[in-house]
Amino acid sequence: MANVVSKSSFKPRALKYFRQIQEQGSELIITDHSKPVIKIIPFRKDPHIILEELRDSVIRFDDPCEPVGREDWEILK
Repeated sequence: MANVVSKSSFKPRALKYFRQIQEQGSELIITDHSKPVIKIIPFRKDPHIILEELRDSVIRFDDPCEPVGREDWEILK
């Protein structure tokens, strides 16, 4: 779960929050007038994790150069 902090609280303690994110792998949301404006997340060191998440996600690969029409997007149906 992400921690939430205001801009004014973040500014003087930025290094503390950066270390916390780095060590714990937690996320930090910074707010401005109680509205979220920035989300700081830890950097993933291992690109294999990202590629593993994408593995087997392509359902069909007929012609990659063919344009895709609006009616072909499942999410728009």
